[in-house]
Amino acid sequence: MPGVDPLSRRAFVAGAMAAAAGAPLAGAAAPMTASALADLSAGEAVRRMRRGELSAEAYASALLERCKSSRALNAFISLDPERVLEDARARDRERRAGAKAGPLFGLPIPVKDSVNTRDYPTTGGTPALRHFRPATDAPVVAALKAAGAIVLGKTNLHELSYGWTSNNQAFGAVHNPYDVTRIPGGSSGGTAAAVAARLAPLGIAEDTEGSIRVPAAFCGIAGFRPTTGRYSTQGCVPITPLFDQVGPHARHVADLGLFDSVVAGDWTPLESRGLEGVRLGVVRDYWFADLDPELRRVTDLALGRLRDAGVELVEGSMPGLDRLVDLTTGPVQNHDVAAALARYLDTYGARLTVEELIAQASPDIRAVFRSDVLPGGANVVPQSAYEAACTVHLPALRRLYRDYFARARVAALVFPATMVPPPAIGNDATVTTSDGRSLPFETAVARNIAPGSTAGVPGLVLPAGLTSGGLPVAIEFDAPASSDRTLLALGHSLERALGPLPVPGAV
Repeated sequence: MPGVDPLSRRAFVAGAMAAAAGAPLAGAAAPMTASALADLSAGEAVRRMRRGELSAEAYASALLERCKSSRALNAFISLDPERVLEDARARDRERRAGAKAGPLFGLPIPVKDSVNTRDYPTTGGTPALRHFRPATDAPVVAALKAAGAIVLGKTNLHELSYGWTSNNQAFGAVHNPYDVTRIPGGSSGGTAAAVAARLAPLGIAEDTEGSIRVPAAFCGIAGFRPTTGRYSTQGCVPITPLFDQVGPHARHVADLGLFDSVVAGDWTPLESRGLEGVRLGVVRDYWFADLDPELRRVTDLALGRLRDAGVELVEGSMPGLDRLVDLTTGPVQNHDVAAALARYLDTYGARLTVEELIAQASPDIRAVFRSDVLPGGANVVPQSAYEAACTVHLPALRRLYRDYFARARVAALVFPATMVPPPAIGNDATVTTSDGRSLPFETAVARNIAPGSTAGVPGLVLPAGLTSGGLPVAIEFDAPASSDRTLLALGHSLERALGPLPVPGAV
């Protein structure tokens, strides 16, 4: 992988020694295989390490071995195996010395390379920041490390988070573990691919307009975008403070909840209950229009499983939703990104201007910024349109959501996260559906996820099944603002009803 340090002989000698360190006490079960270790949930791995049944070094070694064998996915921009192993040894020393183990004790967590880390460069996936090393961790990283976690490198992404493919022209394309010719989604494609491929059970992603949820959907994992502002976004390469939000990728809702507890400091128990009588809202004239037929088939089957589990699907409408999204989502991002990037570069000492950053960017990113963002561009947002977006249309959109939830009395909206399964790498302009229709790429991938992040409500993506061609399809559940723990608790039952996906073929 570009920019990834090789896994050295020394690292794997240490890994072999770690296997002995991870052996259970006499009379306990035999040591787990490396494959079984990589398949553990974050919660189960932490429990085993906290009890001393598994050494942090043995667990880290198993994940590093998986990272090495999965290099073709190009999930990482930077990864230092020696650092990971030394951090794991430090956790083991702390446990043996009797120190209290934190809730993420010994857990290696991959971090999207737009989130500041002091021990790794933070590139934002763009050439000008290739060697940029912030002096401090972002608050979200600091919170995870304070809970005992270990940074498992920095994951690849769509350059500057400005897109949905993770087809990064500077650091190489990220590949989907279910089909390596397909995109993993963006912008947090590296984190999603790593979690899906069992390189780690839990990772840091980031979402302005779908960058947690689209990769989760395309890689067949769970993703959680919390209510905007629930987690700090300081120390993250920005687009707009109105929509930016970090959040987790995982394979299990319980691990999303564990991340939320650590980062938000909210330890409200996620009390799982049955789905009998749970009301979920369906707005067909927006989220279900013009879907790929194969994706629709898988979605309908998944909704049928929810009905069989007792869910009541409540049909309804949100008049004017499409207009309000058009007037807010794109205009706010394109207006804010240059000023937000300038503040980030100055605050964290990157020592270059936005103009210099974009001048060194890949051609696709350079073209978008010169057309839509930088002064003089043909599609630059007028100040009057931006002010109307912020003061008129955005409040109206958020009011539309509040009124809908109050009127419909539903726990969450439910809809397919995207309009199509994962497109092929390189199909960035149009997508051909399974019935031969041509859809604009941005519409096919971003239409369904844009409203929730713009409105600032929490969104949970769960895998719904596979197409006949073996590609993941996902359902999103959007709930009222600030109902994050309630949505995650509901997610436990939804996850059970929907069922798991097969392990991806690239694993």
